Amino acid sequence: MIDSTAVRAYLTGLQDRIVSTLEAFDGRPFRRDAWGRGTSILIEEGNFFERGGVNFSHVTGDAMPASATAHRPELAGRRWEAMGVSLVMHPRNPYCPTTHMNVRCFIATKDGEAPVWWFGGGMDLTPYYGYTEDSQHFHRTCRDALAPFGEDVHARYKKWCDEYFFLKHRNEPRGIGGIFFDDLNEGGFERCLALTQSVGDHFLDAYLPLCEKRRDTPYGERERDFQAYRRGRYVEFNLVWDRGTLFGLQSGGRTEAILMSLPPVVKWRYDWHPEAGSAEEKLYTDFLPPRDWL
Repeated sequence: MIDSTAVRAYLTGLQDRIVSTLEAFDGRPFRRDAWGRGTSILIEEGNFFERGGVNFSHVTGDAMPASATAHRPELAGRRWEAMGVSLVMHPRNPYCPTTHMNVRCFIATKDGEAPVWWFGGGMDLTPYYGYTEDSQHFHRTCRDALAPFGEDVHARYKKWCDEYFFLKHRNEPRGIGGIFFDDLNEGGFERCLALTQSVGDHFLDAYLPLCEKRRDTPYGERERDFQAYRRGRYVEFNLVWDRGTLFGLQSGGRTEAILMSLPPVVKWRYDWHPEAGSAEEKLYTDFLPPRDWL
């Protein structure tokens, strides 16, 4: 049975749980900004987070935007609703990684025809200075989130994440990946909802211990400069390749909430390369190339 009410209740509860935990970690209250079809909860210039937000949206319409019907032409002419929680957190300390997590559900209906529905989501990590043990912890928690749903699920969704969060115009990964899935409707609605819930429920366990471990690591202008440079890749991916950003903008979503994912301080340089043997080069050689972190 397709139960959009249960999905919405889970998503709003997830948003509340994540925000309350991150607020306690940062020590400053997040700003709550309710709008017609959702709630944006964000922080800027916090004690730990330089910028971040946790959005819930529930958007409906009578016709699909072009970004959706381009790869699913059967959706044309259907009424639809899309709901989800999406978050991006940008710590100030360059030794603490940026992270993204998203869980969402889509339902399209047409009189006299069966509903079309699916779930999507995942989480991924974007470090500026890599730590092997941190990368292993994040990927192991992703594995644990998917373990109850089949032996091969994590491997497939890990590969999907590596392929999705990739800047084709630079031939370069955005970060060290995690898990990603879309168009999920295998095994029925209840199974797909349970899998999506497990991903959302494991996010804090995957990410917050890394912040706790690195939050007091000393840094200087060199590290901040490199962080700003690498953040440029984040901006490029979100504005050029990300399907969720395009869907939100084309479907009448709230622009401020959609672009909340962009970092506050960013730099671009012409044909810059890290110094040989440096910690910055190690990110490119040892962490960005996809690998089995388990």
